[in-house]
Amino acid sequence: MGKEKRQIALGAMMFFPAGEHISSWRHPGADAGALLDFDYYKRIVQKAEEGKFDMFFYADELYVWDRFESSVKQANSIRPEPFTLLSALAAVTERIGLAATISTTYNEPYHIARKLGTLDHLSRGRAAWNIVTSQTDEEARNFGQEKHLFHAVRYERAKEFVEVTQGLWDSWEEDALLLNKESGQFADPGKLRYLNYEGAHFKVRGPLNVTRPPQGYPVLIQAGASEAGKELAAATAEVVFAPGGLLEDAKRLYVDLKGRLAKYGRNPDDLRILPGVMPIVGRTEEEANAKRAIVEELTPLELGLDLLSHYLGRDVSQFPLDEPLPYLPEVEGFNQSQSGLQRLRELIEKENPTLRQLVKRAKSTFVGGFVGTPVQIADRLEEWFTSGAADGFNIAFSHLPGGLEDFVDLVVPELQRRGLFRTEYEGTTLRDHLGLGRPVYREAAGSVQH
Repeated sequence: MGKEKRQIALGAMMFFPAGEHISSWRHPGADAGALLDFDYYKRIVQKAEEGKFDMFFYADELYVWDRFESSVKQANSIRPEPFTLLSALAAVTERIGLAATISTTYNEPYHIARKLGTLDHLSRGRAAWNIVTSQTDEEARNFGQEKHLFHAVRYERAKEFVEVTQGLWDSWEEDALLLNKESGQFADPGKLRYLNYEGAHFKVRGPLNVTRPPQGYPVLIQAGASEAGKELAAATAEVVFAPGGLLEDAKRLYVDLKGRLAKYGRNPDDLRILPGVMPIVGRTEEEANAKRAIVEELTPLELGLDLLSHYLGRDVSQFPLDEPLPYLPEVEGFNQSQSGLQRLRELIEKENPTLRQLVKRAKSTFVGGFVGTPVQIADRLEEWFTSGAADGFNIAFSHLPGGLEDFVDLVVPELQRRGLFRTEYEGTTLRDHLGLGRPVYREAAGSVQH
């Protein structure tokens, strides 16, 4: 079984509701007033489905970014709650997968197992979960804590969280419901499993009051590229959203991640690695460069400095703009995104940019040259795909819906012409699209309780 020719997997990413870029809401083509308008999201996801994307990926955060005056004044922190949104989108789409970021630090496994299991049923097998541990103290303060959990503890908790959730999805055997109206027997008690999980972070009896999801488990996604994140991905993830950047770095991460699977009894085909890229597409090079110029001028310097300060965990606004940063950030012990800080550290070490240049690069996903005509963009995607850097891509957009429409109308047909991307969906579930197997029911997940 399987396709004769390996094909690219594509996710359509929504980091901010108006696009990937922090100032995407300011883009002339963005619909900034529609951030809580369902028709806006419907238009975007139906366009991605028209383009035969494997999935729509909705990023989420649990706080208003108010660390700086500029972050409230100039950046968007408004976003709808993911389960409400994806459930509504399931009703107006047929094939595209529906993925969302859900924190393991500020949720309980029973809630998430139930919500994701329900979404998988209502969408007929199209749900996916981007497993994150959250990043900021701002989030902690919304959930009764002053400080965010320490990095290593967050990942220990996340691993347990996934174990519990998977165990709950295995509460009912596939044929547990009898629904026999004549005999009055609704379910077979011998086919119900109690989890009785007890770990360092969770104690959960079960069972779940939702039957086993159509996909067995919704597809599990992970995006952390720290050491702890890579281990969590190797143990649990079926898709990794990898950072974009340089081709050689992407190749190294690809080999690294695939090489970790064996110790967890998995093989390299059990994991799809999708680097994030933000293509800027023009019908000509001139048009593409003009579009890029618009995006690069959207973020005010004050906001750019504050965003960099956020990533570094230290205020850099007092340093001279046209000189290099006077220190090298230390990743060890950093309690936000360690992989993000590591990428900034490597950039500083390699290029020694001025602070002004570093501000410009901090949120840029143009690295690697994904700016150009449809043929040029397809060339770069094909190069990454065929050279061992990617199984596909998590495509971000400078603004929505226009950036997605450009990609679907201009780049997708070029990928299809090359035989690199589907012309029609062949299956009905997200696992079908990604070529991932359906997890078998694990009887050992729990025990019969009489």
